[in-house]
Amino acid sequence: MSMFKAGFARCDITPPLGTPISGYFMERFASGILDKLEANAVAVSDGERTAVIISADILNIQTPIMNKFIEKIASDNALPFESIYVACTHTHTGPKIGASQLYDDFLVSRLSDAAKLAIADMCPASVGIGRGEAKKVSFVRRYRMKDGKIRTNPGVGNPDIVNSIGLPDETVQVVRFVREGKDDILIINFQVHPDTIGGDFISADYPRFVRETVENALCGKVKTVYFNGTQGDTNHVNVYAVKGDLNGLNTDSFDDVARGYEHSQHMGRAIGAAALSVYAKCDPVEVDKVSFGRSVLKVPSNMPKAEDMPLAYEYAKLHNEGRDKDIPYKGMELVTVVAEALRMTKLEHGPEAFDLGLSAVAFGPVAFLGIPGEPFTQVGRLIKSGSPFEMTIPTCLTNGSEGYYPMQEAYDEGGYEARSSRFKAGIAERIAKGGVELLKSIY
Repeated sequence: MSMFKAGFARCDITPPLGTPISGYFMERFASGILDKLEANAVAVSDGERTAVIISADILNIQTPIMNKFIEKIASDNALPFESIYVACTHTHTGPKIGASQLYDDFLVSRLSDAAKLAIADMCPASVGIGRGEAKKVSFVRRYRMKDGKIRTNPGVGNPDIVNSIGLPDETVQVVRFVREGKDDILIINFQVHPDTIGGDFISADYPRFVRETVENALCGKVKTVYFNGTQGDTNHVNVYAVKGDLNGLNTDSFDDVARGYEHSQHMGRAIGAAALSVYAKCDPVEVDKVSFGRSVLKVPSNMPKAEDMPLAYEYAKLHNEGRDKDIPYKGMELVTVVAEALRMTKLEHGPEAFDLGLSAVAFGPVAFLGIPGEPFTQVGRLIKSGSPFEMTIPTCLTNGSEGYYPMQEAYDEGGYEARSSRFKAGIAERIAKGGVELLKSIY
């Protein structure tokens, strides 16, 4: 007889007004709250080993800070460091971690509380898995233009677009826990940037509406957790939008991206509906053990060439002085050259390599593979196809945050993600290979 148990907890992690907001190359401070931020935790145990996976409505948490957070969560709950898995949903309307010690202390306390409460909530559970599709929610944001350049977010209806580079992964993965005498737990996994709202009001973006859609549809009888996947080259912008596609969207002048709270709600409903379409028909799977592990990859740094430094310093200086208007670009092209300049000035003197930590937690035939940054969609596809597990859920910004992981061809072609990445070409392929190796080691 299986000894498998699962528990759930939800904690409010909404910051106070005035807290710095993370996500853009400009200062923003929280001046209002559109909806609350949450940390949602699921604890799993086979009777001998216990792990906790947490999804937090935070943009990202830099690796040194995250390591301290995990040390506290593990210590407070008498669990191994490797058994704690914290994934950020990547909302661009959430607090900047590391900017306020008061909020950082509050956040780690709430994450630890969520783990403790989820462990206390554990009871016998059976597991089912299913897959659906959410169409026209995620779009590859890199495009080939008529002048031969590669642009990220070139704007809705831009007549100079030739074609998108790649295809989004529209798969919605679902893990359902049916528990004795308690509400079901539903884990939902999809992959797209939560940068749908903009402004300076706090919001969890579309992940909140995924949770709300499912829980409201099932009359509060299920607890829902959303994990964001490999979303580094996708977002919500349909450059071919027509008529009703543009409902609830308005273009931000600073990067030419159309955003809107109503569209965030639409995305949450679409992803939630895909999960609901398979909720009652999930395939039962046997869970015989819980396992977890970590590995470290040493990867080369994307250090700049000496001849590129004068212009990089000029652009970085103008940006830091608040003089972006004096840089001869606009929209997303301006964001790209600023991000590239900042990367170059930071890495001019090294380091020559970085250590990247990968994380994994598995129960039965279901595995989570955590990546400390923003991998391209193809990384997720490679991990899923190479994994020995029946269902593999790669998640971004997990147990750390180290930047973008573009595929080799993105470095060859150019564009925002590759030009701003701290890592040399080949990083995405290394992560995919290392992720599969880690999963095989805990299988």
